[in-house]
Amino acid sequence: MDHYDWIMSWLSKRKSDDGSVPSSENEISAEVRELLDVIDIASVILAPGELPLYYSPTAITLGVIRDERITGEELLALIRVVRRTGISQIGLIDVPRGPIGEGTRRLSVKVTKLGAEGLVLAMLSDESEAERIDAVRRDFVANISHELKTPIGALSLLSEAVLGASDDPDSVRKFAARMQKEAKRLSDLVQEIINLSRLQDADPLLDAITIDVDEAVDDALSQCQLHGDMREIEFLRGPLVHASVVGDRTQIVMAVHNLIENAINYSPEKTKVTINTTTSDGLVDISVIDQGIGISDQDLDRIFERFYRVDPARSRATGGTGLGLSIVKHVARNHGGDVTVWSSAGVGSTFSIKLPLGEDKLDAGEIA
Repeated sequence: MDHYDWIMSWLSKRKSDDGSVPSSENEISAEVRELLDVIDIASVILAPGELPLYYSPTAITLGVIRDERITGEELLALIRVVRRTGISQIGLIDVPRGPIGEGTRRLSVKVTKLGAEGLVLAMLSDESEAERIDAVRRDFVANISHELKTPIGALSLLSEAVLGASDDPDSVRKFAARMQKEAKRLSDLVQEIINLSRLQDADPLLDAITIDVDEAVDDALSQCQLHGDMREIEFLRGPLVHASVVGDRTQIVMAVHNLIENAINYSPEKTKVTINTTTSDGLVDISVIDQGIGISDQDLDRIFERFYRVDPARSRATGGTGLGLSIVKHVARNHGGDVTVWSSAGVGSTFSIKLPLGEDKLDAGEIA
């Protein structure tokens, strides 16, 4: 018996005992709320007019409730069918992860009437995770096996070259230096694979914290400072926004870090990289602007694909793995946001991460 069957059995027994079911918010609070709170599944009880009398915290996390209203036309349609026919409904629906972006969740939904007072119970569980992880892992293994062949093959050939040149110290040093470079490339690739795997296996909104945007951007910038100094890149930091987002702090810092590293790698030496943060319409926009080589129109639609490189030769020279922008896309989407890019060849590029603002607005005087 699943959670839905169990709760319906409990309500049926309650009705048979005293001939009634919960008919008001107070009665729900007293009789049902505690029971629904302890069940690890999203639940909503609605009065006529689709007014939520009760909803579990998980219903907010899954995006079913926003601004104390039901979201999603598919869910509303199921609820209306139950009201009209009195017959319980079961189905699968897609709901957006946030107010922008392409991220969605696939939810399993069961809706039923609670007595004659016009109350409706909806119970929902997230089915998208298992489907998504299975598809991602199949695709991921295929991509990784291809990408790992290059550095592993290079190391094998170089090791043979070292053995063959054992009597030539200059050649040994040359081949050893190339082996170090390939080993670092392999290490970086493995680390990026680990990072992307973690992003795809975990939902940051299910165990979210409040994140200071200014602090996260400063941390990412600090991580890139040495690389920027080596290439004489000047960082320009825009005004602080004193705003927060909700999610996984490590992932947010990683996404901004990857955009800054990307800007450094594809910019000439002694140029500028600007990091701006702004807020508008319930969103925070973190933009990284470079004076780099730019991206052609035919590449713009593919740059967020795993292992896609605009300039493979430059990626090899800079140690790029082809996963950085894919990680940025996953972080933005998993946080209910989006990432966009504007670019012009020979002028530069602007990458922007847009994320929903958290409920807390930080004081302007608070230390970032």
